[in-house]
Order: sequence, then structure tokens, then C-alpha cells
Amino acid sequence: MAYTTLHLSTAGGIATLTLDRPEARNALNLAMCEDLKAAAQAVGRDPSARLLFIRGKGPSFCAGADLKERVGKNADWVRERRMKAFAAYDATEALAVPVIAVVEGHALGAGVEISSICDFIVATPAASFGTPETMRGSVGATQRLPRVIGKRLAKDLMFTGRRLTAEEAKLFGFVSRVVAPSELESELKKISEAILGASPDALRLAKRCIDRGVETDQKGAMAIEIEAIEEQLASGKWMGKQ
Repeated sequence: MAYTTLHLSTAGGIATLTLDRPEARNALNLAMCEDLKAAAQAVGRDPSARLLFIRGKGPSFCAGADLKERVGKNADWVRERRMKAFAAYDATEALAVPVIAVVEGHALGAGVEISSICDFIVATPAASFGTPETMRGSVGATQRLPRVIGKRLAKDLMFTGRRLTAEEAKLFGFVSRVVAPSELESELKKISEAILGASPDALRLAKRCIDRGVETDQKGAMAIEIEAIEEQLASGKWMGKQ
């Protein structure tokens, strides 16, 4: 389908979704919410897609919600727009393939949300992360981020407008890798080759186990892994099988 706020391409098993509103620093508006959901669903339907990179065009990854869009709108419109954002996040987070955020500039508010739904983040030193919702008189980005960096640091960012540098975000476990711009494409190629060289079924099951396991207690998490092991054994696609 045609997208108005992003580009989606797939080549060699690698899907790339690029947020494309550089004139608005890739701010999330209603159209982008709808495009994100549709693009995630398209990737989910594409059997050739083995991983998804999410990137931003221009100097910012995503500068947050497009507040200009809300001028003159009523509460019902704002509520519906927020629900569409949540639907887009959920659709992306539900993908069975690895989803990797590539952050080269500001990721604020909705940008942090989009980064948070990815399996991990690769950033350049120019990247920064913040949740300035309270500074803007809004509420959001309160759920996924604390699960990664802890509630105290999440509150610091939310209450004060503090931004984390790429290195700080890595220190606190939000970013996995910080890579120089000159080495970024080479690093992404290495990541792609590793993922494409792994078992698609094993990756799918591992992602499911980790995502579901962290939301339950140790006993429940172990049950989730055992279920995945049984599914793999039943499929016949397990290491060592001839």
C-alpha cells in the first residue's frame, strides 16, 4: 500500500521502515499512527521478511507527538488519536521477527515509545532519549520504558525533562550498541547477517519466551520456555536432528 509518512522496503529478507516527516522531525501524527500499524501488519504478512529495522529520515529519529495537529481538536479526537498510536505500537511489538531501532538523533516521547517496542536499539553518539510529556502538559510513555530502565530513572526523565545521551542510555540498558556514524551501516550488516543465519523458528520462539517470560514469575516463565521447547520438538526443527 502507499504510505504518506514513512517508507517500507524489503530486500534479501531485511525489511526497513523509515519514518519520513523530516520537516516535522518525524513527529508522530494521526497519519503516521495509521501507517505504522499498516506497515507492521504488512511485515507480519510477508514470509520473506526475517527482521525489521526502524529508522528516521533526517536529523531526528522521532521528536514525539505532533502537538500542532491537536490545535482546535476536541478531547474525543485526541483520545482516538492516542488509541491509534497504541494500536500501532502493539502491532509492531507483536511481530514475530526481530525488530531493531536505529536511532541517529532525538527520540523523544513517541520516539521513545517506538524505540521501546523494538527488541533492541542501535544508536549513534548523536542520539538522545527523553520523555518530556509532563513538560508539554501531556501523559504518555509511562509503561514500557520503566520496564527497561527502572521506575526511578523513568520518573527522573518524565518529571524533569532530562534526556539521556546514547552512552547513558547504553549504561542503563536501554540501548544495546552505540556505533560511530562511519561504522553504522557495517554494524547493521553484521547484525543482519547474524539474524539471517539463525533459525527463523528458534528466533521466533526465543523472542516469544523472553517477551512473555519477563511479565510473569519464575515458575510461569519456565512453563513458557518448556512450551516453546515442546513446540520446537514437535516441529522437527531442532538442533542435531538429521
